[in-house]
Amino acid sequence: MFQFNVEKATTSSLLDEIQLWDLIVIGGGPAGLNGALYAHRKGLKVGVITKEIGGQLHNTSTVDNYLGFQWIEGKDLSNEFLNHVNSLEIPIFKDMKVEEIKEVAPNFIIKLSQGKTIKAKTILMTTGGSPRKLGIPGEIEFSNKGVSYCTTCDAPFFKDKHVIVAGGGNSAAEAVLDLVPWAKKITVVHRSKWRADQVLLDKHQKVNQLTVHLDTQMLEVIGDSKMTGVKVFDKQKQESYIIEADGLFIEIGTVPNSNLVKHLVDLNTSGEIEVDSNQMTSHPGIFAAGDVTNQPYKQIIISAAEGAKAALAINQYLNHIYKGE
Repeated sequence: MFQFNVEKATTSSLLDEIQLWDLIVIGGGPAGLNGALYAHRKGLKVGVITKEIGGQLHNTSTVDNYLGFQWIEGKDLSNEFLNHVNSLEIPIFKDMKVEEIKEVAPNFIIKLSQGKTIKAKTILMTTGGSPRKLGIPGEIEFSNKGVSYCTTCDAPFFKDKHVIVAGGGNSAAEAVLDLVPWAKKITVVHRSKWRADQVLLDKHQKVNQLTVHLDTQMLEVIGDSKMTGVKVFDKQKQESYIIEADGLFIEIGTVPNSNLVKHLVDLNTSGEIEVDSNQMTSHPGIFAAGDVTNQPYKQIIISAAEGAKAALAINQYLNHIYKGE
């Protein structure tokens, strides 16, 4: 098996040995790893370039909604994915960063941070997205210790608890509704007014356990071994106080990691890569899957499935459309 993050010489020699890859996957999360697996099964020369393995699984403490696993730690699910890919001896170039992607038709040149360049017939972007952070003291310290960025993932772990939702857009409004079957009490804290769709806010009228603090700035997450509350500042009353709670869901959107290809493909207004039903972007030969795309449901199983679909579409592209050697 390949251990590229350890055996530097092996990495270098393989990069030099393979002059033209059928597919380079950029990103090592569920979409990227499953895309590589499916591409390998189709007989493609495929390699994965990633800074780290797992993607957003690193921001998920426990997973209980991935088919086949009733309950598993995010990092353990990531390891299961990696072990499967490693069993097929698919090259994974870890601890590497892609600096630039250029087209030299009909192929692509990928420049790496180590000064190396590689050539590929196709590219699969699975670089995901990064949750927007509040940037306040305690947020990082209590991540996965009460602080979460995904209600769909983690709401069941706060059954009969008091949770706070930070945000005022549709993500926050939907997070409230996701929490209703689980949380005993829900408190929304937002620095200004609601920006969510009225249809969502109308549904909030039926949520008896909901309290809303608008024009309220979140200052700090507090706790000891886990979070116990947040310190806030009421702009209207000009006073600070503490809201005690068991959890904090930060729902202020995500930042798609699409900068590498923004000069090559179409992005939507949120910076997500626009793809068609086969995960192809506006640029032939560049495909994308997972949270970096404009698909609305950012879930592990959906990302993995999109990676598989992209690989199958790439195989078709190489067989029927690609005009190179």
